Formats: sequence, C-alpha cells, structure tokens
Amino acid sequence: MSSARRWNRRSRPRDNRALEPVLSIGKGIPVSGARDYDDIPGTYVYDARRGRMGYALNMFCMSLNKPDNRRRFKENEGAYLDGYALSEEQRRTVLERDWLGMLKVGGNIYYTIKIAFCDGLTFQDVAGMMSGVSKETYAQMMLAGGRSPAWDNPARDNPARNNPACDNKSEKTRG
Repeated sequence: MSSARRWNRRSRPRDNRALEPVLSIGKGIPVSGARDYDDIPGTYVYDARRGRMGYALNMFCMSLNKPDNRRRFKENEGAYLDGYALSEEQRRTVLERDWLGMLKVGGNIYYTIKIAFCDGLTFQDVAGMMSGVSKETYAQMMLAGGRSPAWDNPARDNPARNNPACDNKSEKTRG
C-alpha cells in the first residue's frame, strides 16, 4: 500500500477561503467576498462563486441538449422555466435574451449558448451582441487582433443592444 496520503471530503484540509466574509446573491446562495478580478469592466469571470450562483440556470441550459426539451422550451418558454429554481433575474435574462446578464447571474457561456442555438443563432452572433456590434463587425474585430481592454462596450450599459433586432447603424466600433 502506498504511503501517500489519500484525501477525501472529510479529511481534506480547509483553505482560508472558508474564513472570508459571506455574501448572499440570487436566491440567498452564500458566496465568498470580492475577488481581485471583479472590477474588470464588462467581464464576468466564471468561477466557483458564479458556478454556485448559476447552478439552476446552467442545468436549465444543459436540458436543451435533448430535442424534446428544446421543443418544449420553444413552445412555452415561461412554463418550461418554471421547472427550474431560477431567480427572478436569471429568468428575466433568459426570456429577454440578455446574454451578458446571463453571465453576470452565473451562467456559463458554454451552457447559455445552447439557448442561442435554439434561436438559430451562432456563437459569433451572440459575441457580437454582447460586444454591441454586428456579427460581421465582431468577426473583423477578432481578425484584426481583438479589442482594447479600454474599449467602450455599449452592450454593457444598454441591454437593448443585446437584442438581435437592434439597429447596428449606430454601433460603436474600436477606433
């Protein structure tokens, strides 16, 4: 038998994060205090905290892997969402297709994109909407090396920009 120590849930040493102040986000789900990356403009880092906060949202999104569930969701989105313990804000972001909002309330981009696929959108469509520009402008921006971290993201401040029907004639692009 190996002399290496085996760790399990009960014997694993606790880390200092358990001692951090606890906040409540969403449906009273406890999460630890602020992180050094919380102030990156327009960015919602998916970490354990957001994972806990977005568990129900992400499970709903994963349910869309099954064709029957996609059909039921498209038939009556509100009724389908009733089957998941979503916060009011999570529910709103799904129904309004607030893509950045879904990430902010704990959605994982690789799960929330399943909603877009139900709507016939591509990842590039959604990335453009989250950036506040058209799909084509977004593609050109990425081909040109991306955008500056200081770039003003109109979608962050105006959720209506997340709507595919928005008028892209007044879009802001990197200059």
